[in-house]
Amino acid sequence: MTAMRHPVTPDGRYLVVRGRLWRRTNPELDPDRRDELVRELMAARRRKQAAMRREDVAAREAARARVDAAKRALGERGPVWWTDGAPDLTGRAVGNTPYAGWFAALGEHHDSPDE
Repeated sequence: MTAMRHPVTPDGRYLVVRGRLWRRTNPELDPDRRDELVRELMAARRRKQAAMRREDVAAREAARARVDAAKRALGERGPVWWTDGAPDLTGRAVGNTPYAGWFAALGEHHDSPDE
């Protein structure tokens, strides 16, 4: 279902969410390590939300740092995990990237920016 809701670029590098590219997890990660990092990411996100509800700025910033560290370890931020020299297009509108034609060919029912 994720692939339908959030299409994956043909090279497997990005998901398209609301018309923007978001880097996927490094597929070379050991599955156990990946699971561990995803658990850490989810825990850090929960801590961030709790800190925001309490209006605890210090705790929010500490949780944000944990989120960032987990996303970097997963390969979703920081240096790219591919080795062919292609730039990181994370956050860019898919229509302004080399993936524009591919995405247009999917049709309007796939994760359009207006959803």
